[in-house]
Amino acid sequence: VQEYRAGKAIEALIDMVPDTATVSVCYVGVNGRDGKQFDTSYSGGTPAQFPLGQVVVGFKKAIAGQKVGSAVAVAMSPEDGYPNGNPAAGINQGDTLVFELTIVSIDG
Repeated sequence: VQEYRAGKAIEALIDMVPDTATVSVCYVGVNGRDGKQFDTSYSGGTPAQFPLGQVVVGFKKAIAGQKVGSAVAVAMSPEDGYPNGNPAAGINQGDTLVFELTIVSIDG
């Protein structure tokens, strides 16, 4: 019985996204202040690929530890998104960001 449980625990960890991974993700980002979409991977027709070490903290927190295939919705505090804003994307200082994302694969 113990071997079975250990095997199931290891199996459950296999597809979990480590916080150092490069991932492919489909997502849409909306500004919580005004409800306007500021970014999406869907417009390009393919998932976005990026290392989790090169994204805003909240995106990394939302993805790391999830399983491939998971769909996640996250409301990101300004501290975990763009604390100073990102005017080019219409994000003001203090804006909360809302993302819907699907983890497609671990790529590295």
